[in-house]
Amino acid sequence: MSTVVAIDGPAGAGKSTVARMVADHLHYAYINTGSLYRALAYAAMTSGIAFEEITPGFLQGLQLEFCGADLYLNGKKLDTQLRKPECAKGASVVSAKPFVRDYLMPVQRQAADGQWIVMEGRDIGTVVFPDAEKKFFVTASAEERARRRMAQSSEVADGATFESILADIKARDERDMNREIAPLKQADDAVLIDTTGLSIDEVVAKIASYCKN
Repeated sequence: MSTVVAIDGPAGAGKSTVARMVADHLHYAYINTGSLYRALAYAAMTSGIAFEEITPGFLQGLQLEFCGADLYLNGKKLDTQLRKPECAKGASVVSAKPFVRDYLMPVQRQAADGQWIVMEGRDIGTVVFPDAEKKFFVTASAEERARRRMAQSSEVADGATFESILADIKARDERDMNREIAPLKQADDAVLIDTTGLSIDEVVAKIASYCKN
């Protein structure tokens, strides 16, 4: 038996931090599905393959799996490698490929098998777990998300400015919302949580309250 709390939203909205804290609050496992796409981008980078040139054959040579909340690529645990700005950009590119999403669907669903989990991403409540018990769409203004990204030095490229980060965020929103397969959108039955001007603790308390009700 599994119970899924789905948290979707655009890049930089604070989904990962919020989802992790909500999972701790509820004593659920936490799964960050965005790390899967970053892992594929990382695999391409380390193999000398352009993000746009990833093929189904390349994916078949990879083994991606969650062990609890930890993600492993070909038996190697991934962590700080996935926080590079290049991995974030690559994730948006590879996620637009239908065969990539088909490849990752069973990985995501198997991660929830028999667990009570909080899973966050772009299409968890709309595609991966359309029957999730609770669904949330966590967002913030593009400007707020750019400010937050600026504060995360590990994910900011050298020489990046607020204006360049804001432009990157808007470009990613455009790609994610207009891709043909599983576009970023709020599920009809998801609760909208705008985090602009809210503290992390306030957002977590709001989501946890909905879950307990």
